[in-house]
Amino acid sequence: MEEHAEAPLILTLELAPEDQGWAQRQRDLYFPPERNIVPAHITLFHAMNAIDRDDVLTVMKQRRPAPLVRIEAPYLLGRGVAYRIFSPDGAKIREAIRQLIPNERLTKQDQAPWRPHLTVQNKVTPEQARDLHARLSTEPAREESRAAALNLWRYLGGPWERLERVPFTDQ
Repeated sequence: MEEHAEAPLILTLELAPEDQGWAQRQRDLYFPPERNIVPAHITLFHAMNAIDRDDVLTVMKQRRPAPLVRIEAPYLLGRGVAYRIFSPDGAKIREAIRQLIPNERLTKQDQAPWRPHLTVQNKVTPEQARDLHARLSTEPAREESRAAALNLWRYLGGPWERLERVPFTDQ
């Protein structure tokens, strides 16, 4: 049996290369280094049951154009900062998967309405978060772009292991 086969699955949206690079630089600058152990990402599902892997892969592998992604204004998380994300097509992908998974196999977080965001700082003092939020709020808005791929990960108690990367058809 595959090691960690029962570990929870995480599904993320990967940004287009230029935005992915920008997002990673933001994380590298503002995330506490000891906590910056996964790449920049937009989470579609936080902790799916491993038994749903085949259904998730079926939806992931459907041919589709890259979803529109707009990185919007930053907001406070309390002890961190994230950017709001606008992605109606990302929401459609999430809903297609959501329809396949019985409610009782989803965490409360994954049952809740999707609030897409890109976390660039977390687990800092509220004062550090407020300072960064004030600084990032003065920066110009990012251009609208497209996502590059869907990534399926296995949660390993902190770090993640990528199981599958599925690029969109126009990538």
